[in-house]
Amino acid sequence: MFPRTAGRRLTAAAGLALAIAAALFAFGRIHTPDFASSLFGRRGDDANVLKAQLGTGLLGLALYQLTLALWMYQRLPGAGAAPRPVHPAHRIGGAVLFALSLPIAYHCITAYGVQTSSARVALHSLAGCFFYGAFAAKVLLVRSRHLPGWALPLAGGTLVTLIVTLWSSGALWQFTQP
Repeated sequence: MFPRTAGRRLTAAAGLALAIAAALFAFGRIHTPDFASSLFGRRGDDANVLKAQLGTGLLGLALYQLTLALWMYQRLPGAGAAPRPVHPAHRIGGAVLFALSLPIAYHCITAYGVQTSSARVALHSLAGCFFYGAFAAKVLLVRSRHLPGWALPLAGGTLVTLIVTLWSSGALWQFTQP
């Protein structure tokens, strides 16, 4: 199995992830949406197009992060061992990704809240709530010692999966509307 402290850390990370996701969900459900809310001075469909563009940037950063992680753990075919600058580049990329996500999330939760009016919208809302919980869990786990080998890849893979889900249920949908 794994050491008791690792089990506690994994439990704490999962609990933190669920607590953050639940708090965002609760806020999004009780908050009165302000559909006139602005994103960098843009409103309505203009704000949605900007969010889709920023979300596409997030998707690109997530793929960059995935590539760097695979390289660091020598799982990138043909790449060999990652040079030293890859590790700080991965950390900086994660910080940029998180910072870029904040204005999008702020606009989504204030303008729309958490909605369940359709399967696509519900999936997008729930994935947004879980993204921030998963991010907090990964930050907690990344500095942990003695974790099972699957813990950090699972946390990172969950983040990439949530970003792909958010992008496909939000940005892709926006870009394909007539």
